Amino acid sequence: MISISQVTEHIENQKIELVERKGIGHPDSICDGIAEEISRVLCKKYIEEFGIILHHNVDKILLSAGETIPEFGGGKIIEPIYIVLAGRATKEFNNMKIPVDEYALQAAKNYLKKALPNLNIECGVIIDSKIRQGSVDLRSLFKKEILANDTSFGVGYAPLSELESIVLNLERFLNSSEFKATHPELGSDIKVMGLREDNKLKITVAGAFISKHVSSLEDYLSKKQAIYEKMKKFIEDKTEKKFELFFNLADNPNDGSIYITICGSSCECGDDGEVGRGNRVNGLITPNRYMSLEAAAGKNPKTHTGKIYNILAEEIANTIYNFGAKEVYVKILSQIGKPIKEPLIVSIKISPYTQELISKAKEITKDKLNSIDEITNKIIDGKISVF
Repeated sequence: MISISQVTEHIENQKIELVERKGIGHPDSICDGIAEEISRVLCKKYIEEFGIILHHNVDKILLSAGETIPEFGGGKIIEPIYIVLAGRATKEFNNMKIPVDEYALQAAKNYLKKALPNLNIECGVIIDSKIRQGSVDLRSLFKKEILANDTSFGVGYAPLSELESIVLNLERFLNSSEFKATHPELGSDIKVMGLREDNKLKITVAGAFISKHVSSLEDYLSKKQAIYEKMKKFIEDKTEKKFELFFNLADNPNDGSIYITICGSSCECGDDGEVGRGNRVNGLITPNRYMSLEAAAGKNPKTHTGKIYNILAEEIANTIYNFGAKEVYVKILSQIGKPIKEPLIVSIKISPYTQELISKAKEITKDKLNSIDEITNKIIDGKISVF
C-alpha cells in the first residue's frame, strides 16, 4: 500500500533547527564502520564459497575506551582500547565450517587502519570476537523470494536543509585526504553540531589533535587558529546567513588543558562507543526530522528491512525531489516473513501536493521496490554508507 499526503511544515520555516554529525573517528562511528566492514566481508565470503549471502547480523560492536598520556611530540599508551565484536552469523553451511571470527577480526583491523591511521594496531587496541551462530528461524528466511527478517521501519527525506548540508560537508571536508595533507595534526574524531535560530547559525566543532604533530602549546594554538580560519571560509562559501563558529571550546590554555590525543580519537582515553548511537543512514542526527533508531551498520543487506528500508526511503525521497518536489518524507514498514518487495505500507509526504507529483511518487516508489536488489549490491560494493 502506498499512502501520500501533504507536507504541512517545511524545515526552513521552523524557528529552531538542530543537526549533528559524528565524524569517522568518533567512537560510535568506529563501531558502525567496523560492523559494516565485517558484514561486507562476510557477504563476499559467503557468495564466494556458496553463491549466496547467508544469514548474519553483526551489529553489536562495543568499544571500551583505553587510557593514554598524550604529550607534545608523542605520548604513552597505559591501557589499550578494547573492542568486542558481537552479533550472529552463519558459521556452518552444507557441512562446511566458516571461519567467521577470523574474517571478522581481520576486517576490524583493516577498518581501523583506514579510520585511525595513527593508531598502533599491535599495542593500542585489543579486539575480541564473540560472534555466535545465527537463529535457525531467521536463516530459513534466506530463500529465492527474499523475505523480511524483522518487523521494522525505515525513513528518509529530501532535500537536506542548508544547515544539514553544512554540518555534513564540513566534517567531510575536515576529514578529506586533501585537508589532512595540509593539516596532519587534526585527527579523524571530529564532531560537528549545528544550530539554526531563525536566520542565524551557530556551528560548534570538536576535533582531536594528534600529539606527534604538535610540538608545544603555542604550536597547538597556532594550528588550531589556522584550521578555524579554513572552517570559517568553508561555511562562508555555503551560506549567506550570519553565523558563529566555535572550535574545541573545552580548551583551557591557561592550565594546559587542550584536546590532544595520540591516535586522533577520544576512544583512546575517554569516550566509549557502540553501534547505532551515532549518525543515521544519511550521515546525520536530525531531531527536527523523522528518524529511525535502527542500528543499520552490520545488519545483513539482503533481508534486514531495518537497514534496507532506511536506504530505500532515502532513495525514493531523493528521486521524487529530483523530479520537482520541494520537500519529501518517506516512511516504509515491513512485516517479518513477508516479501521484502511488498512492505505493509509506504507513507509519503510531499510538497507541492499536486496530482502530477502524486502520480510520479507512486510510480517511483513501485520502481524502487522492484529494483530493491540493487541496494544490496551497492552496500556490498561499498557504494552506500550507512553512517
